Amino acid sequence: MTYTAAVTYALLAFPPAFVQAALTFGAPWGVLTMGGKFPGALPHRIRLVSALQCLLLLTMALVALDHGGVIEMNWPSWLIWPVLAVTALSTVANLATPSRPERLLWGPIVSAMFICIAYLAFA
Repeated sequence: MTYTAAVTYALLAFPPAFVQAALTFGAPWGVLTMGGKFPGALPHRIRLVSALQCLLLLTMALVALDHGGVIEMNWPSWLIWPVLAVTALSTVANLATPSRPERLLWGPIVSAMFICIAYLAFA
């Protein structure tokens, strides 16, 4: 079951990572991030935040895959706890965002990610 939770977490991390990467390169999907403050393309200075969010999501997916035994990165097992914390905070933020499209799209995805990473952390 930990294998399944790790793979599911990683697969669920891909759509938001893809969107963050697209936002970095100017996609007009700002309503889907940062509370919808920038409804079109993000300003250039904010795109760096999207790039960092993309890298963070991909790194967290790798931690989950390593912890679940899907891949062997030999990273310290304690890394699962920061991933759990960041995913929990992201879940709260995406469920509470003033952006309805962001809430409707990412709310369920990050909630499912939280369930997977919590299972993985406590298994």
